[in-house]
Amino acid sequence: MSNNLLEKIFKIVAVILLGVAAFFLWRNNFDGVFISAVLGIVSFVLSYRFQLKERLDGREVEEHSEKEFAEENYRGNLFEADFDDDELTDFELENEKEKVPIER
Repeated sequence: MSNNLLEKIFKIVAVILLGVAAFFLWRNNFDGVFISAVLGIVSFVLSYRFQLKERLDGREVEEHSEKEFAEENYRGNLFEADFDDDELTDFELENEKEKVPIER
């Protein structure tokens, strides 16, 4: 069963159990009210849990696909240049030395 279907089932059960609790309250059966209300609340919390699980699974799939996309499109080390060291010269900028390519 999918999480979405289980979420809907638990919400329906929660509404039914809260209706049963209202019936027991009308009949002055407080033990029945307590039991059916607690089960209704538990059912609602379970439906919320399945809703959160669905969201987290969606985020995980999205993050995984972004990571795969980045790995597929990655070419070399981002912090290394694609040219030789002999083509580099020191360049001073704000008291920091950087290696920049020489334009020819």
